[in-house]
Amino acid sequence: MSLIRVSAIILRQFFLLRKNITRICNIFLWITLDVILWGFTTRYLNSVGQATFDFVPVLLGAVILWSFLIRVQQGVILAFFEDMWSRNFLNLFASPLKVNEYILGLIVASITTSSAGFAVMTLIGSFAFGFNILSLGLPLFLFLLVIFLFGLALGIVTTAFVFRFGPAAEWLAWLVPFMLGPFAGVFYPIAALPSSLQPIAKAIPPSYVFEGLRSLVIHGTFSPEKLILGAVLAAAYLVLAYFVFIQMFKIVLKKGLLTRFTSET
Repeated sequence: MSLIRVSAIILRQFFLLRKNITRICNIFLWITLDVILWGFTTRYLNSVGQATFDFVPVLLGAVILWSFLIRVQQGVILAFFEDMWSRNFLNLFASPLKVNEYILGLIVASITTSSAGFAVMTLIGSFAFGFNILSLGLPLFLFLLVIFLFGLALGIVTTAFVFRFGPAAEWLAWLVPFMLGPFAGVFYPIAALPSSLQPIAKAIPPSYVFEGLRSLVIHGTFSPEKLILGAVLAAAYLVLAYFVFIQMFKIVLKKGLLTRFTSET
């Protein structure tokens, strides 16, 4: 693996963002709107509800973590889509660039954009609504670890399917996180799901994050064992996603499908 080639992929993404206000807005606009919308919603619920806990850390904290997962996933797919939209794959893979170097470049690009997005969400939550998610302490880093690993896995595997089935499958990459949302228990406990659907929820790492967040905020208890299980699951999904991408890449090369990215829109 060549770090120079990996850094070239990262540098390309930096050049695309530099002085391009539309791409920069895409990173920050949606998460800003999400935090503001749910921030005022939680304030309203606090004013009319009879709950014995504060809605702000429960719901706004969940929104920040869920938006972070989407940002991580979209950080990977957007870097990939930039190459697809510019019809750049033949140029990339005609070079000595290896597929694992390309994937690592996408991951680092996702780390950069998602970290910037998380920082903005933290600042808005703190200054506008009096909720600093960093006040969760050490458990927050376990929450972020699980979310980050699983977000990368989602980004890589959705990218692999778009790579295999072509630009016409682009819609799938945007839809996947929202398909998993009902099973992740972002806004309600897993116990609220029908018993037949709960095994699906338990197989999704973010469900351990949001169950842990509610337990910490509402009851003041934290169970690291479940978070560790979620982290192990997320790491396993990330490894699996990498191998799925490699297999899809081999199929694309074998069938000569790479050239369609120079003609399809």
